[in-house]
Amino acid sequence: QARNGRWIERAGRIGHVAKAISYALIAVLALQVAFGQRGQTGDRQVVLREVAGKPFGTAALIALAVGFAAYAVWQIARAALDRSGEGTDAKGMAKRAEHAVIGVIYLASAVAAVSLAMGSRNSGTSGDEQAETARVLEWPGGRWLVGIVGVGLFAYGIWNVYKGWAQKFRKDLDEGRMHGDVRTWAIRSGVAGHIARGLVFGIVGWFLAKAALEYDPQEAIGIDGALAKLADQTYGTWLLAAVAIGLLLYAVFALVQARYRRV
Repeated sequence: QARNGRWIERAGRIGHVAKAISYALIAVLALQVAFGQRGQTGDRQVVLREVAGKPFGTAALIALAVGFAAYAVWQIARAALDRSGEGTDAKGMAKRAEHAVIGVIYLASAVAAVSLAMGSRNSGTSGDEQAETARVLEWPGGRWLVGIVGVGLFAYGIWNVYKGWAQKFRKDLDEGRMHGDVRTWAIRSGVAGHIARGLVFGIVGWFLAKAALEYDPQEAIGIDGALAKLADQTYGTWLLAAVAIGLLLYAVFALVQARYRRV
């Protein structure tokens, strides 16, 4: 009953809305940087701090925390209860482990949002990636662990690019409930969004693996660092703007998932 409960479905749909909002805000910050209106790109921690500084900040942070927690519950249910029917073979267990990791990440985002809402503004600072990587590198076998995570993120980025290009995301959508225009834009946003997201995760993974290879935590970056790397390239303004628009389309796709995904 828990595995097939409607409450898990509702949690998944609410979580996708929160995910859409977070990616939309990241995209907006990146577009502002691309066109010279701000000094830094953003990841989810930066977005939460931006929201905290607004007049409606506390209420918005609590709403995002609920959404992130709901998404975490859905992902953890997929892992623990095999709601998505992945099975118990090696491939299925790997997918369930992926759901569990994503669930923990979003649970941490929910905790960070609550922390900021309660007045603690130190739940995320720029440079966290370097500090955390430095700590892990000091562990026995830490260099290997950082390298494996970096390679894993790079592979995850490549998978997202392929998933978008090959439209593999369509198998999760109930396209029978979509009319023509909705289906068209769902597919377009899914293609562009997954490719942009894959590019960002690929860059993060590349530099994390590089940090392990060179034993230099300063090489580690997060999503904000990956977007900054794009901005520093030749034609960086337009490259960053293109990726930001792609992330904005991924936010649109997350809203499509909230309505039409088989959760």
